[in-house]
Amino acid sequence: MLKEFKEFITGGNVIEFAVAVIMAGAIGEVVKGFVSNIIMPVVGMFTGGVSFKDKMYVLSEAVVDATGKVTIPMNAILYGAWIDAIINLIIVGFVMFMMIKAYNKMKKKEEEAAPAGPSQEDLLTEIRDLLKK
Repeated sequence: MLKEFKEFITGGNVIEFAVAVIMAGAIGEVVKGFVSNIIMPVVGMFTGGVSFKDKMYVLSEAVVDATGKVTIPMNAILYGAWIDAIINLIIVGFVMFMMIKAYNKMKKKEEEAAPAGPSQEDLLTEIRDLLKK
């Protein structure tokens, strides 16, 4: 069982999958930064300079003691962050769509460029003829 696990973990598919997961995390951070720092300020400009990061519905205010220390934190629905996440999802989905579309187009060209070999019937006929001789 240990040998099978070693073969599995050192196999190409697992290593490729691990690289893909790491790259997806890094790309996700880049896209998140793009949405938060570039797209959302532009969207905010069209909404009157409102920052979506600050948009929330406060359910209960924070409770502060006499020293200024927060004893009970504010409880709020952060719908601005949710809108940010939705835009992030749309951009990631679009990028993935474009990548898959380009990959499929490239794969289709490779399939069209590959020369068609003889069919099985042709090969069997050739073998039969050789055997007759």
